[in-house]
Amino acid sequence: MTALYERDKATIATLQKLRFFPLAVAGGRGARVVEDDGRELIDLSGAWGAASLGYGHPAWVEAISRAAASPAGASVLSAANRPATGLAEKLLAAFPGSGDNKVWFGHSGSDANEAVFRAVTRATGRTGVIAFVGAYHGCTVGSMAFSGHSVQAGATKAEGLLLLPYPDPYRPYRDDPTGGAILDELRRRLEAAPDHFAAAFIEPIQSDGGLIVPPAGFFRAFAQICREFGVLVVCDEVKVGLGRSGRLHCFEHEDFTPDILTIGKGLGGGLPLSAAIGPSRILDCASAFAMQTLHGNPICASAGLAVLETIEREELIQAAESKGQRLRDGLQKLAARHSLIGDIRGRGLACGVELVTDSQCRSPASRATAKLVYRAYELGLVLYYVGMNSNVLEMTPPLTITDQDIDAALDILDETFDDVITGRVSDESLADFTGW
Repeated sequence: MTALYERDKATIATLQKLRFFPLAVAGGRGARVVEDDGRELIDLSGAWGAASLGYGHPAWVEAISRAAASPAGASVLSAANRPATGLAEKLLAAFPGSGDNKVWFGHSGSDANEAVFRAVTRATGRTGVIAFVGAYHGCTVGSMAFSGHSVQAGATKAEGLLLLPYPDPYRPYRDDPTGGAILDELRRRLEAAPDHFAAAFIEPIQSDGGLIVPPAGFFRAFAQICREFGVLVVCDEVKVGLGRSGRLHCFEHEDFTPDILTIGKGLGGGLPLSAAIGPSRILDCASAFAMQTLHGNPICASAGLAVLETIEREELIQAAESKGQRLRDGLQKLAARHSLIGDIRGRGLACGVELVTDSQCRSPASRATAKLVYRAYELGLVLYYVGMNSNVLEMTPPLTITDQDIDAALDILDETFDDVITGRVSDESLADFTGW
């Protein structure tokens, strides 16, 4: 552990830490982070997807610097400001909704999802909410109330919460890889309580639940059933949105448009910024109802504008598609060499690799996964694991990652698999790192 990591350990609360290895970042450039001892590592996580443009992108730096030199206040709480208004206009123009929409700004995916949950129940008068097993919609009390991830098993859940199985083609519910059995369950529950549910929260790729890509057509059919019963469809794209999937919005792959969209992480490019886009009848349902002093901060909003403009100008959506394919092609070659790899999935630069001890039984290789990300860090690669069984490597690198860095990351992974399989990573090395 470096001196910086030891100082962090002595001063910063464990409550807000999710650590897999002793990474201590002093700076970054492009898709690489620099530790305090000067060592460079390829960041295949992109700070959990937040560093959408990588580190130190000139357009992002310039936008923040300009906004900080003459700040337009601190928020949208009691005054309009130009960056937040401009960002809202740009987000609305890019959302293929009905047209009568508004934007709510927050700091994170957690507060965006919680604000929407509170607003839809207030506006509709209905109390029920639908979500999926494995869903991680945030870490505030309100967002945990309708999440379904195993790491939040002790959290108080919303009254009337319905958690449905997520459609996972690799581990299909009731042996139905189409997800039809889940749709049947949804209809049955809505018919039993037609006026109970206000909204259904979905993820077009289930992120922390295991980077799971649903079967084609599932969410279009899901949305049609919900709308028969007046249930709003809320699409959480906090991690997989804004170009990462090879489309601006990940729901575009599913051939439907949600009623409400939440985004975050990559929107700020590394600064705290989230947004919800939805009907004015929902987001205008009350005044001073879901507010914080720095919501709509002009410096963060300027960063968000720079992110969206750079994605468009540098054609990063198209790049995410081609680079993601390069990454998955390389992973497929690794799968032919390493039996730990059970499944490779994803869209664009949102990739998941599920590790199993037995390809027939598909038994989760949780311990090997923890050792693999630790060894990868030692060899110069940052990536983390997710999933209900902590056995899925998640890869959400900056949209600006180069082909050279992708290839170098794959070479490191190849060596890492060899080292884990041959027992070169000890159990003791993981003692200080709980991960998920």
